Amino acid sequence: MTSSLDRDRRLFLAGAAGLAADVMLSGCGRVAASREGQTAFEAANEMSYAVQRAVMGSKALAPEFALSDLSPDFRANGSIDPKDPAYKALAAAKFASWSMPVTGLVEKPRSFTLADLKALPARSQITRHDCVEGWSCIGQWKGPTLSSVLDLVAPKSEARYVVFHCFDQLGADQSEGNPDLDESNTLDGPPPKFYGSIDMADAVHPQTILAYEMNGEPLSIAHGAPLRLRLERQLGYKMNKYIRSIELVESFKAIGGGKGGYWEDLGYDWYAGI
Repeated sequence: MTSSLDRDRRLFLAGAAGLAADVMLSGCGRVAASREGQTAFEAANEMSYAVQRAVMGSKALAPEFALSDLSPDFRANGSIDPKDPAYKALAAAKFASWSMPVTGLVEKPRSFTLADLKALPARSQITRHDCVEGWSCIGQWKGPTLSSVLDLVAPKSEARYVVFHCFDQLGADQSEGNPDLDESNTLDGPPPKFYGSIDMADAVHPQTILAYEMNGEPLSIAHGAPLRLRLERQLGYKMNKYIRSIELVESFKAIGGGKGGYWEDLGYDWYAGI
């Protein structure tokens, strides 16, 4: 249940950021494309980020719940069945040969298999997933903290962002639960591979995990198998599914549309704190 403090904080953040309800359509929709509108949107996003950090701090925890609070039906967000041939082959083999390279601005680049990740200390957390469309579900997630993975690759001092490259292509991998995910809702050309990014402060947060289990079972394909990001202090569209690789960078301007993620390239806030 949302406390009055939670509601007050969210209202304050929304007001501070100058968010307008008519900017988005259907949660996974489109934004105004004018230069003036985009500039205002980016300014609002920067203010939202600054205010959220000031109010919440970098170490504040998202609420956690009991097993009795689990939602009986946890809705799958975003794409639900990637059509990428490499992903299909991995899924057919139950991800036995899947591995995740971690590269970029690191001293010790390496790849992690599922066995490698399961050998790391795991964190289990029961948290609420809040979608920008307005729905919420409570689920249990298990996996290593992202910080424990980063410790093993030793980020360089100039690394500012963690970029997640994924197997899915929204538009090509349309979800029945998201009718706006069609070819018209992409950048020019074929649907790009999904990607997203977070800053180092969120990367080392204790609740930021790479989840391989949901509700005590291996992740289903619909929920992001074999590995997805759980970023509990931000909205669901920031929690990348079907992770293919991780890259540490100083800037994401040269990646995709340069806004830091698939949805961000379409106009969404880069920072989606709640």
